[in-house]
Amino acid sequence: MAARFRILSLDGGGIRGIIPAQILVRLEEKLQKKTNNPTAKLSDFFDMITGTSTGGILACMYLAPRKEDATKSVYSANDVVNFYLKYGGEIFSIPTYHKIRTLSGLTDEKYPAHNLERILDMYFGKLELKDLVKPCLITAYDVFESKAHFFRQHQAKESEGRNFYVKDVARATSAAPTYFESPLITSKSGVKYPLIDGGVFANNPTLCAYAEARQVFKSEDGATISAKELIIFSLGNGGLTKMELDHNKVKNFGLIEWIRPLIDIMMSGVSQTVDYQLKQIYKTESVGSQYIRIEPELGHAKSDMGDASPRNLSALQEAGFRAAEKEENDDKLDRLAEMLISR
Repeated sequence: MAARFRILSLDGGGIRGIIPAQILVRLEEKLQKKTNNPTAKLSDFFDMITGTSTGGILACMYLAPRKEDATKSVYSANDVVNFYLKYGGEIFSIPTYHKIRTLSGLTDEKYPAHNLERILDMYFGKLELKDLVKPCLITAYDVFESKAHFFRQHQAKESEGRNFYVKDVARATSAAPTYFESPLITSKSGVKYPLIDGGVFANNPTLCAYAEARQVFKSEDGATISAKELIIFSLGNGGLTKMELDHNKVKNFGLIEWIRPLIDIMMSGVSQTVDYQLKQIYKTESVGSQYIRIEPELGHAKSDMGDASPRNLSALQEAGFRAAEKEENDDKLDRLAEMLISR
């Protein structure tokens, strides 16, 4: 049974989103070359894009439609990289007054959200979730209901209660605890939702994507699909860098000391577990080659999700270049491009 549906899944990781964005530039170039179509976009070759946090913002950008043709994406992979390089410093800037008022993030969120909200509004404006060019699954967490919240383009097309402004979707999925204030966003039916970053439960949303795809897509005979009919490309952003915490220090950590490393541990642990689960699923179905995961290395870049200094932005882009050019990953991207085209 040939694979019929193609899924792109993007991890959370703040400013480290530059790395997968740069890797996807290489994939888009390969697809353009193989199809002899220099204007081809990533969304032309995927049936669903899933993302958490920065991965959710990436998903929204790759699926944003052109004004003149609502079935085609407006942003190229290069455009998305440039978004991070141009505005990353503004998004993760800390005014002196905010640093003093929050005691450098101890008593409130580390970064004020107004720059992030302004930039998201500049890119997405009044664009609605239902108008994205393909189905999507973007994660957030409802702190009032204490449950996962999924933004789905395919459901937004059917119900105003599931429809939101894309800028609000991007804002909600990237509201990382301790980094940005939790937003209160409103559906098109008028219901308000207090949400935080989906990375608290699905920093690697690939398994969520797998489950969702089995609900959205059907076999030719109308039956539920299996892994045999799904090609999944899962992309990390350097979040699995070894932290090398010293046991003599860790054993005496209190609440304050554990906050930041615990977030990193939680996110990287989830990503590793999901990768293991998907490998076993695809191995059991004897279609291991249809699940591809790339977890790039940070190289000289810093792992801090909010380090958007010019030096680190450059280092993150360089890490993306290196990851895409690594022989093992280049082979994966080449093989993936062939599968995406010839499904």
